[in-house]
Amino acid sequence: MIHATLHQLKVFEATARHGSFTRAAEELFLTQPTVSMQVKQLTKAIGLPLFEQVGKRLYLTEAGRELFAACQEIFQRLEQLEMTVANLKGMKQGRLRIAVITTTKYFMPRLLGPFCQEYPGIDVSLTVTNHERVIERLANNQDDIYVMSQVPEHLDIKTYPFLDNPLVVVAPHNHPLAKEKHIPIKRLAEEPFIMREPGSGTRGAFQKLLDEHKLSVKVRLELGSNEAIKQAIAGGLGLSVLSRHTLAIDATSNELAILDVEGFPIQRQWYVVYLAGKQLSVVANTFLEYLQDAAQRLSNAYMALPWQDSEDDLPEGKSETEPLPV
Repeated sequence: MIHATLHQLKVFEATARHGSFTRAAEELFLTQPTVSMQVKQLTKAIGLPLFEQVGKRLYLTEAGRELFAACQEIFQRLEQLEMTVANLKGMKQGRLRIAVITTTKYFMPRLLGPFCQEYPGIDVSLTVTNHERVIERLANNQDDIYVMSQVPEHLDIKTYPFLDNPLVVVAPHNHPLAKEKHIPIKRLAEEPFIMREPGSGTRGAFQKLLDEHKLSVKVRLELGSNEAIKQAIAGGLGLSVLSRHTLAIDATSNELAILDVEGFPIQRQWYVVYLAGKQLSVVANTFLEYLQDAAQRLSNAYMALPWQDSEDDLPEGKSETEPLPV
């Protein structure tokens, strides 16, 4: 039988996650020698090396990888127990970890704010990063739930659509096409474009539409953020395709116009995603139940903004949101 304390397992888990005694010590508010000693004692209890050091970086051995997986399962179960007990007591308490792609920063705070007010006992950790990093976190099951618009096909996951994510063509407000209606999509081939980096979901959706019409556009710039693209459009450097959610009221939005182009908006969805085999915590399920109504309210608020098309311009039979089964 392996004799290991919960404290030793926590120290080991942090060290394995960071690949560093020093960074684990910083996270746990311990000294580096204390972390090293705890790992050494745990290694003795296991009877096999847990790490091998190459340069300044620590790498898990086979035994270390097995223990790391066991630690994650243990801590997840303990956290689940804590939240379940709180729920049985009539309280909603615990920690909710959410990882989202960068574009969601335009609406996630407005969804999370009321949730945190309604459930003050729930601590929310929100990680905002690029699509590739979110997929990596999803594959490693680092968070409770994930929010994205382009779901991976190589992972066994559950996906629930909760909010429309229409993609639109954006131009400077004084562009000659800004006042035209029913612009043929082939007209876009005459304009310079500002695009997101290759691999972007927005760029992929736009390219798919172009391919369907056997068209190509002139790419003048490739930029890695929506904010940079909006500034470039306002500066007259070209057109772009963006999520409508990036056009929330700010200083830049008054300088931009949504063009009425054939084939647009490209209808996409925002999804809540998690691994298929994952058992959601009480807190995560509480958030999903909240999200269904909150997303509908947010969608209605977006429909009332002045840069939105009128309700009559929505595609026939297209609902603003789809239900989120939980």
